[in-house]
Amino acid sequence: MLILIRVFLLVATTLYQAIACWFEDRKLPPGQMFDVGGYSLHLYIAGNTNPTIVLDHSLGGIEGYLLVEELAKLARVCIYDRAGYGWSNHSPHPRTSNQIVTELDTLLTQAGIEPPYILIGDSFGSYNVRLYAHRFPEKVIGMVLTDGLHETEMLKMSFQLQALKLFFISGFVMSILGSILGIIRLMRICKIFEVLKPELGKFPQHLLNSIKRSFCRPKHWITMSREMLNLSVSGREVRIANQFGDLPIVNIKANSFLKPSLWTVFIPLRSANQLRKQMHIELLKLSTNCTQLKASKSGHFVWVDQPDVIIDAVKIVLNKVDPSRPG
Repeated sequence: MLILIRVFLLVATTLYQAIACWFEDRKLPPGQMFDVGGYSLHLYIAGNTNPTIVLDHSLGGIEGYLLVEELAKLARVCIYDRAGYGWSNHSPHPRTSNQIVTELDTLLTQAGIEPPYILIGDSFGSYNVRLYAHRFPEKVIGMVLTDGLHETEMLKMSFQLQALKLFFISGFVMSILGSILGIIRLMRICKIFEVLKPELGKFPQHLLNSIKRSFCRPKHWITMSREMLNLSVSGREVRIANQFGDLPIVNIKANSFLKPSLWTVFIPLRSANQLRKQMHIELLKLSTNCTQLKASKSGHFVWVDQPDVIIDAVKIVLNKVDPSRPG
């Protein structure tokens, strides 16, 4: 009898997931869709002051939506969902930085977003914006790296951290099943995301909805797995993007990979933080005009924990690009 009840509940949540996705897909996305070669990417634009800020999110994240309204007060902001996330279509191509950069430039060209750009890269997104700035130096006038990665250290991770990487991938694979069965959508309804990350409560619900919508879709977790499995390939691709002269760069360093809690005792937090320390040393060498900001109250998710530091970083780059700019 208990087995029948469980089967019934799973069938119910799976049907609810399918119906909810169908209703969501009937609504227009907040931005516009642009074809980048047989599949389309979603681009959301806010603000109208030059230059243009272009955001590339973390692995599995579309956290830029949380700050779009604040950033739009400073300049025009372009937030795009990488292929497989948010409203963007799945891509048949490998999920590596080189391919992602190609898609991003095609998207910006198709949308008529003219340079110059200030690029913001969060975590894995830092690989992508660095490679973009290397491939298209004439289009980029500054960068903000939010607790970014550096390939020198990432490509020689310890056995402990390699095991942690595999643990995360296994979690992503389980989440593919969880999203298909409607379990993640049920977590959304029960506000489990806010329980796991209370800091999300300070953001307006309409901004959070863009993020939650993506996390409820199987393609989101499939793409996370693909990006994580290709992380070493992306690291090798970005090796060429290490010399940017005097390009204005602000490197944001979080206080810790994760905020210490009961569950972090089961992961090699000390090793992760030592890796981060070495990566930030390397990131500061990218430019002779590189400034470091410390997000002293933040874990790796600076966009959620301490978003004001990101706003400050953008202001620093804007002022370096145009010292006469007000504010």
